[in-house]
Amino acid sequence: MNNIENIRNIRIADYNYDLPEHRIAKHPLALREQCRLLCWHNGKIVDRHFYDVPELLPQNAILIYNNTRVINARLRFKKTTGSTIEIFCLEPVAPRDYALVFQSTHSCTWQCLVGNSKRWKQGPLEQVLYIDGETITVTATRGEAHGNSWHITFEWDGNGITFATILEHIGEIPIPPYLNRRTESSDSTDYQTVYSHIDGSVAAPTAGLHFTDELLAECDRRGILRRELTLHVGAGTFQPVKSEEIGNHDMHYEWVEVPRDLIAELADTNRPVIAVGTTSVRTLESLYYMGQILCDDPNATDLTVRQWMPYTTPCVISANEALKAIVQHLDSNGLDSLVASTQLMIAPGFKYRIINGMITNFHQPQSTLLLLVAAFTDAHRWRDIYDHALACDYRFLSYGDACLLTHDHNDI
Repeated sequence: MNNIENIRNIRIADYNYDLPEHRIAKHPLALREQCRLLCWHNGKIVDRHFYDVPELLPQNAILIYNNTRVINARLRFKKTTGSTIEIFCLEPVAPRDYALVFQSTHSCTWQCLVGNSKRWKQGPLEQVLYIDGETITVTATRGEAHGNSWHITFEWDGNGITFATILEHIGEIPIPPYLNRRTESSDSTDYQTVYSHIDGSVAAPTAGLHFTDELLAECDRRGILRRELTLHVGAGTFQPVKSEEIGNHDMHYEWVEVPRDLIAELADTNRPVIAVGTTSVRTLESLYYMGQILCDDPNATDLTVRQWMPYTTPCVISANEALKAIVQHLDSNGLDSLVASTQLMIAPGFKYRIINGMITNFHQPQSTLLLLVAAFTDAHRWRDIYDHALACDYRFLSYGDACLLTHDHNDI
């Protein structure tokens, strides 16, 4: 168990660096696999390109990526006064299940951020659209407030029109705010991974944007196993750390789903595990603590991983024992996947238990994602990586270049 106070007292200012505006990539490269790739292995840095990934991955690796798909979560309603109210869907409230909410045919409720909310005094907002020759009226009614967000109920007429179809017609892809531009039509493709197919995210797992079908096929030819999990990325991924010390920063909860067969495979394999993106990292590392909850109480129903659990709970079981406890739990309940939520904070002092490496992009200064990288590379070596990237003209953030970070298989 780590000293929790040492972790909570980490100063976010120690994870700052100067990121010039011109180094933030506004658009991806035309050929996404042509982006540059900084390879860091046990402290050594090598410059390559992303199309080299299949030959750079450890032999017999398991490559695990997040199959979530970004939804058109940003909706704009125009009032009769001319004011535009922007509604940003964060997560479903009723139905709470992602699959069910997108299949809803008359109404649903979401937790949302509201832009220009002061001009939305009362009453519903309304928008008329045309789908397959049919006129559809969509209304948005604001309910109770929850901090800086609201419950918004959407209602619409039309025969069998789903909410997924409504979003497709009136919503837009919510690109990151640090791009400082409006969404463009190209973002509908550029801001999705080639393997995305489970609707739910309001932000892309951007490390996977560099993969192409050809690169994935090359991984197959080299004997690298490819596996999927789901974490629906929330707007909290962009939430800056505003407190001086990370102990005063609240991590966001995110919904995850991991197939039973993948968990069983991880429990029985000695293959190196490479996670694509910080969302996959957080999901996989959360499994250990979910398994620990079940080892402590096999009848537990709440497997939520709280923010500071890794630093306050004695970790006395192995990763294999934790994973097998989850498999046993799923089998005894007749479930073919694990569905839970995680608030996991990964910061220097965290011990990685599942992964041996990760593919990720270059993250914002003073962000929790940078803390996650620092925890993997050791507290200060992250700066070597970022200094090198800045000196060698790498492109940063969601549409920028990538990193492959690995340790020797037996070091984790």
